Amino acid sequence: MTRKPSFTTVMLILGLLFLYLPMVVLVFYSFNSSRLVTVWAGFSGRWYLELLRDRQILAAVWTSLRIAFFAASMAVCLGTLAAFVMTRFARFRGKTALSSMVTAPLVMPEVITGLSLLLLFVQMAQIIGWPADRGMVTIWIAHTTFCSAYVAVVVSSRLREVDRSIEEAAMDLGAPPVKTFFQITLPVIAPALAAGWLLAFTLSLDDLVIASFVSGPGATTLPMVVFSSVRMGVSPKINALATLIILTVSLATFLAWYFMRRSEARRRQALAAAEEGA
Repeated sequence: MTRKPSFTTVMLILGLLFLYLPMVVLVFYSFNSSRLVTVWAGFSGRWYLELLRDRQILAAVWTSLRIAFFAASMAVCLGTLAAFVMTRFARFRGKTALSSMVTAPLVMPEVITGLSLLLLFVQMAQIIGWPADRGMVTIWIAHTTFCSAYVAVVVSSRLREVDRSIEEAAMDLGAPPVKTFFQITLPVIAPALAAGWLLAFTLSLDDLVIASFVSGPGATTLPMVVFSSVRMGVSPKINALATLIILTVSLATFLAWYFMRRSEARRRQALAAAEEGA
């Protein structure tokens, strides 16, 4: 007698199909030889070659990757500092307000964030003469601002689970706080830092609204180019570009999961060996 799938299994399968079936269709139609994205005219890889010849899209990809890399790196630094303040410092006057301000970009509409940053940059240009032109730097600052909130939430949740007795034992044995952080705390929260960096990188690479407010003529990100292209009609090159992005993100996610899993396994083996030796 065959066992019927449970309600949870059915809903899980339907949810996965709802999420990933459109991506599968997009990848399939990226190999369509027709200029009409909804009409199948045969298998062809011509649009990938056309994509590699499109200098506008390639320049936008390079700009977005650079902004996302630097924004994610800075967001990890600022978000980790904010997470330490929220989790490790004793209660002080204004801690609740600081925590609310750090996490405010999580719930703030992007239109409001982009408009406020635009007004800030305009006022700064009038008062101190910087920034003279909006471009990559202003987009980087804007993306760092809202990505730091996501990193702070991820890292703070990991810091709350860290066993403080290990850090206290290291400092009792003479290790200064800086050495304790780099040799004990940092390896423990490394998976959270990697997850926060990947999340910030993805958010920066995907952002359209905020970048549209704070960008200038000399800096056009990939979402802005794709949005302007879609408004004039979906090009098969966009399908090819989306397929390459899906492939790259999937590969990067798999590699990050693999290395974090190996790091966690090594840490557990080291702890088990230390317990056996004790």
